[in-house]
Order: sequence, then C-alpha cells, then structure tokens
Amino acid sequence: QVQLVESGGGLVQAGGSLRLSCAASGRPFNYAMGWFRQAPGKERDFVAAISWNGGTTYYADSVKGRFTISRDNAKNTVYLQMNSLKPEDTAVYYCALDQVMGPNLSTRLPEYDYWGQGTQVTVSS
Repeated sequence: QVQLVESGGGLVQAGGSLRLSCAASGRPFNYAMGWFRQAPGKERDFVAAISWNGGTTYYADSVKGRFTISRDNAKNTVYLQMNSLKPEDTAVYYCALDQVMGPNLSTRLPEYDYWGQGTQVTVSS
C-alpha cells in the first residue's frame, strides 16, 4: 500500500508562485507520478506527470511554461513548482502514482493507482 500526502497549498495573488510537495511512503517510490487538479463543480483534470527517473515530463497545455514537475527519489517526494499563477488555477491539487517504470506517461485518471488527499490552491485576482 502507498500513502501520498500533499502539502504546500495556500492562498496567493495572481502572478505569484507556490510549490507543492507530495511525499510518498509505504513502498518503493520509483514509479511515474502525476499531478491533477479539480476546481469546484468541475471534473478532475490532468496537470503534469513525470517518469520514474525524472527523465520524461509532460504537461497540460494550460500550465505549460508556468508549472514544473520534478522529483527527488531519495526523499520519496515529487514537486510541482507553480509560477505566474492565475485565478483559473484555483483548485484542489492531487498527486497520484502510476505503477509503471517506463518513459510513457498517462494523462488519464484510471491509469493511476494511488492518490493523495489533495491540497487547496487559491489564486486571488
């Protein structure tokens, strides 16, 4: 069993930055990881993903150039650096683990096996 715990959310003004962290425990961490977000009344959407060794990353078009996903396998942690935040980035952000070790990354929720509880990010205008 894997436990994922997100942290780093909060309230920030438009144009500001936040860094989210997702700490994993319970089993080896060397799998693909993703970040998703869910705004009120909307579906949970893909944000970014990173391969097991950090060699491959993929982003949603809406965050490309503003967000950066990274990982530190020695610390069992994946990060999401969010810059130039916009009010439309307001959502609960979730990290998730996909038990694959290849370079291919998925944007689909059902492909991910474990999920964190989420952290709220609110961007004021």
